[in-house]
Amino acid sequence: MKKWIIILISMILVVSGIFISVYLRALSPVKAAQEKAVAIAEKKVQFSKIDNFHIYNGNETVYVIEGKSKKGEKIITWIPLKTKQVVVLKAKSGLSKEQAIKKLEETKNPKKIISVRLGMEKMIPFWEIYYLSDNNLINYYYIHFQTGEWLKKIENL
Repeated sequence: MKKWIIILISMILVVSGIFISVYLRALSPVKAAQEKAVAIAEKKVQFSKIDNFHIYNGNETVYVIEGKSKKGEKIITWIPLKTKQVVVLKAKSGLSKEQAIKKLEETKNPKKIISVRLGMEKMIPFWEIYYLSDNNLINYYYIHFQTGEWLKKIENL
């Protein structure tokens, strides 16, 4: 009986180790991209803290860094991978995530919001809202980060 318990615990540990290894390897390209983006961005702005990093893949790939400057201001940095032209804006100069959702709800009736994230195309920063409509169709709604104006939408996919 003891032998089976030891074998079972050993198997659980081995399987857990494999899962952890695969997970860490899957994250390594994103970590490398974040390090690259921070190195590019720090030529223009110094971060005291990085709160969020993600990669926007639309018409072009854009690295987006949300964090705090050395002065303690919340800032957002967009870095198009092709041009590496860094755009830095204070978070308070544009809409918050919640304000972007309210803008969507003023014109649409989303059943479920899947994700809300920052992106950029043609050097225009925006909020991309990915949501499901009442009939469970996928929709994307793009709102200008600074003005709150609707930029484009992709509906009923």
